Amino acid sequence: MGLQSISTAMEKYVMPVADKMGNECHLRAIRDAFMSLLPITFIGGIAAVVSSAPSVEGAGSGLTLGWAKFVADNSMIFSWINTLTLGAMSLYICIGIIHFLCKSRKVESFLPILLGVCGFIMLIAEPLSLGWDGKTAEISFMDGKGLVAAMVIAIATADLYCYMRKRELGKINLPDTVPASLSDVFASIVPGAVLMGLYILTFAVMNKLETTLPKLIYHTISPSLTAVDNLGFTIIITLLVHIFWFFGIHDAALSGVLAPIRDGNLSLNAAAHAAGQALPNIFTTPFWVYFVVIGGCGSVLALTVLLSTSKSKQLKTIGRMGIIPAFFNISEPVIFGLPLMLNPIFFIPFLSTSILNGTVAFLLMKVGFIGKSFAMLSWQMPSVLGAFFSTMDWKAPILIIVLILLDGILYFPFFKIYERKMVEMEQGEISDEDDRRS
Repeated sequence: MGLQSISTAMEKYVMPVADKMGNECHLRAIRDAFMSLLPITFIGGIAAVVSSAPSVEGAGSGLTLGWAKFVADNSMIFSWINTLTLGAMSLYICIGIIHFLCKSRKVESFLPILLGVCGFIMLIAEPLSLGWDGKTAEISFMDGKGLVAAMVIAIATADLYCYMRKRELGKINLPDTVPASLSDVFASIVPGAVLMGLYILTFAVMNKLETTLPKLIYHTISPSLTAVDNLGFTIIITLLVHIFWFFGIHDAALSGVLAPIRDGNLSLNAAAHAAGQALPNIFTTPFWVYFVVIGGCGSVLALTVLLSTSKSKQLKTIGRMGIIPAFFNISEPVIFGLPLMLNPIFFIPFLSTSILNGTVAFLLMKVGFIGKSFAMLSWQMPSVLGAFFSTMDWKAPILIIVLILLDGILYFPFFKIYERKMVEMEQGEISDEDDRRS
């Protein structure tokens, strides 16, 4: 089966499925909610990096001693920042999903967000003491462990609220002189009452079972979450993403599924890091961004370096235009400009470089040679810097440099084949032009 046949089959069978996944309102809302969380995760990542003072036991310079003392004196501040950023990820995701689902249905999102937050706190937090002199509750499931429960609450809230509002369930007709905002509140009384009743009923059932909704869900699916944090899953998902990209399907089609896994694992690692415990997960968002797709999907940073030195004027131009974006993990200029998409010459290295990166990095983290990631600073941070700041391991940027060299070795023979083809084409064009002039 030739490339044209595969491309035709992809367009006929895979593209419609990918388009449906990318445009399905719930998956799109989940994707947009995670993307909108970047400012919060960025601050949480900065706080995690600053609080990671190097050990000064037995020795240390003035700088490291001062850093360690500053962190020790302000440990409560850093812990609180972590609790309200990465440690409260589920709450923000719940709000985001409700907002984007209501937006897609052209329904004002403020009131359903209020209802959703009420339901979230009722079902996620576990009350311990509710006396008049003070109230305490367990909120540890507001981090990545509560993501599934938060998504269930958000989707149920948005879907039911929009369904009831569209059908004007319990709507109270008020005079035209009543402000629109007040009319909206009255129109939401019955939908709100129904949702609050469902929250209360669910809480009552969980309370009688001496558990909470996120505890029940997390302990049920935790074996599955552990199962995806392995080398096999890393290789399969990397291969799948790059096959999609090769045929022009953006990985956003899969982000609604992948984001909860990557960001949920990151949240758990951040919580473990803040508590001084061993980090449980390898497959996180910074692992993917900084260690797997170095230079963006296709790990094209190494390729842009090769292109920049090409004998072909066209390839050299593409390389020099694409090297800076690739340095900041943006690969589209090369994927569409070279192009890598649907280019049979680059099919093998386009898939294999990121798989190689993920495999090497995963194994080195598994054996403890490289520290696991616990902070996500920015998707556009260069991998050399991002690898260090996400792990605070000085060996991580060295690994990135080695991986870039290995990516270059993988790309090199295919690059030379394509370069030879392009040079012959350019020389042929020049010769034809000289013949026409003579």
